[in-house]
Amino acid sequence: MRKVRQMILLCWLMLAGSSFAQNCLIPMDFVQTDHLKAYGVAFWSLTHGVNVEWLLNYRSGSFLIPVFPGLEAECRFRGVKYEIIGAAEANSIYATIESENMERVLLEKAPKVAIYTPLTKQPWDDAVTMALTYAEVPYEKVYDEEVLDDKLSDYDWLHLHHEDFTGQYGKFYSAFRNAAWYREEVRVNEEMATRLGYPNVSELKKAVARTIKTYVMNGGFMFAMCSATDAMDIALAAEGVDIVASPFDGDAPQSNYLQLLDYSKTLAFENFKLYPDPNLYEFSDIDIPPSFAPRIRNPEVDYFNLFEFSAKYDPVPTMLTQNHVDVVKGFMGQTTMFNRKLIKPHVVVMGEVEGSDEVRYIHGSIGKGTFTFYGGHDPEDYTHAVGDPPTQLELHKNSPGYRLILNNVLFPAAKKKKLKT
Repeated sequence: MRKVRQMILLCWLMLAGSSFAQNCLIPMDFVQTDHLKAYGVAFWSLTHGVNVEWLLNYRSGSFLIPVFPGLEAECRFRGVKYEIIGAAEANSIYATIESENMERVLLEKAPKVAIYTPLTKQPWDDAVTMALTYAEVPYEKVYDEEVLDDKLSDYDWLHLHHEDFTGQYGKFYSAFRNAAWYREEVRVNEEMATRLGYPNVSELKKAVARTIKTYVMNGGFMFAMCSATDAMDIALAAEGVDIVASPFDGDAPQSNYLQLLDYSKTLAFENFKLYPDPNLYEFSDIDIPPSFAPRIRNPEVDYFNLFEFSAKYDPVPTMLTQNHVDVVKGFMGQTTMFNRKLIKPHVVVMGEVEGSDEVRYIHGSIGKGTFTFYGGHDPEDYTHAVGDPPTQLELHKNSPGYRLILNNVLFPAAKKKKLKT
């Protein structure tokens, strides 16, 4: 009898203890004071060995974190709104998630982040680097030498800065070939190509693109914006093919270069046509430029829609589209919109301009890894031009466009078994 009473008391104590368990709910709906830094708090918690639950579609993708020393102070310091809830409230949230188009995804380990970024100082800023810096997510920089020296295997997540993997220096030749920054970029890259044993910069960059593809196939997570998206696939398709004009490598493109492109080697796009003219600020017909979509250049009417996915059956695209709005304002870049007709069938479209061939945001997998492409340059600067000052994210704490970037940073932390469908 005594043992029975002891067991009853023990069970009561356990239940009482669990009833006082506390969690920190970081809401990501419109009540959140700083959406961008909220991602940083989730990342910070992971770096302290604390798992984070990402509540997909619950209050716009909120985070639930067991209360641990320093967490509340960190939220207050960063200006992030949070709510302390007990076990009963947490169980009520779980019940809601179970019954609706929502899901719980466990984030277990802070991914090691790398930014592929040039050695030279370029007269524009990178939205991802700014987002990581503002959210206080640590990252390291890599460039061609580190990539070709197999250093990417040290990282879980890789972002490609506004990069031209075709070796045409961003096709800025017509407007900026006499600018000091452009000449310095040419000098540095030509020296690097020679030092690393490549005949020209185009062949160097194509080798880098192939190495990044191998990184993805081996399980890496890769995210690219603006011209790094289509330039990557063009470089992959043009392996062993001269596609660049004489200002870049000293000779003309091969006369039959179009017939020699191998679209089976690309990640996202196929059947595209190149624009080899060095004076044309456009790589290919993958991009839908402003001249083809007259509404572009008018921020009052330029928006794109995010798809709604099944959280329980499609957790990956659901994660990548978490937001407090369904319609996101557009923004331009050298590559602004992807032509739907040229996207491979296996690639998932996550953001589009409804009723058009204009696609903004896509995701796909190859081998053991994944890639995500996001068109445009800066989500909060509609026509960010060469030489414009950097965007002050303190003025855009709740930016839906920047949230899409930070969704990708947390994605590699997700428990892999949960992501299998």
